[in-house]
Amino acid sequence: MAAVSRADAVWEGDLTSGKGRVTVASGTFNEFPVTWADRAERTHGTSPEELIAAAHAACYSMAFSNGLAKAGHHPERLNTTAEVEFIPGTGITTITLTVRGHIHGIDAGEFQKLAEEAKRHAQLTQLLAQPAARVLDLLAAVDVIPAAAARIPREQDEALRLELPLPGFDHEG
Repeated sequence: MAAVSRADAVWEGDLTSGKGRVTVASGTFNEFPVTWADRAERTHGTSPEELIAAAHAACYSMAFSNGLAKAGHHPERLNTTAEVEFIPGTGITTITLTVRGHIHGIDAGEFQKLAEEAKRHAQLTQLLAQPAARVLDLLAAVDVIPAAAARIPREQDEALRLELPLPGFDHEG
């Protein structure tokens, strides 16, 4: 059975002056705010890229520790840093992984070889290397609110919900 992870984001307003909030279904951490300034200027909040970096560092560490164990090594500790570079108007340009390990009985060459192999086995590394159209399964849901209803408080509006596959994405997998 597949393990499904879920996060929800709500965005209100336009890109530059709007704001959003993100929650994770597990409740591991509290809802947190996101803004364009936090993303583009790395002010004080988090960003989607920081979350990608956290997930990538964790995933890679797991894959690398598994590869080390399968090769007969017993990793005591792996410290992995993922840096995701985001350029406004361009997007994510690079992801750099740096790993340091505390493993008895391994030489630098074997460490490097197994670190490279881990890139091929880390699921997020594989996902991030795929063309976006192949990895996204998107469904757009639009709340259509008649102009006259715009004056109704948000809690009371009864919007028509439309769900449409987004063009350009392979919805069949």
